[in-house]
Amino acid sequence: MTTQALLDLCMAKPGAWADCPFGPEPICVRIGKRIFAEIFPGRSWVTLKCEPVYGLAMRARYPQAVRRGYHCPVPQHPYNNTVTLDGSVPEDTLLEMIDHSYRYALGSLTRAQREEALRRRPDGSTTQ
Repeated sequence: MTTQALLDLCMAKPGAWADCPFGPEPICVRIGKRIFAEIFPGRSWVTLKCEPVYGLAMRARYPQAVRRGYHCPVPQHPYNNTVTLDGSVPEDTLLEMIDHSYRYALGSLTRAQREEALRRRPDGSTTQ
């Protein structure tokens, strides 16, 4: 999967929006205030949020392509995986990991934040 296809897929999630708070890379895709995907086009990587046990399982299953979150501080290591987009991880598994990340980030929001986030359009406006 290309980084552009990955970005398009992430941006298709309800309420998803993108920004670049750290410079041109990574492109951070958010739901509400939570980042669920950090896409590194120049490196063909994506960092995804994950529940710690799920994250460790993915690292064990695909040690050549999934590692602890690139550039994440030590306390966040269990909650982020960086996936190399070289085809080592089957596309259906990558899609599952993206869905897991989105749900995990969405679930970390309060009910009010979730409702507001799901009304947000990709251009930043909200529906009433």
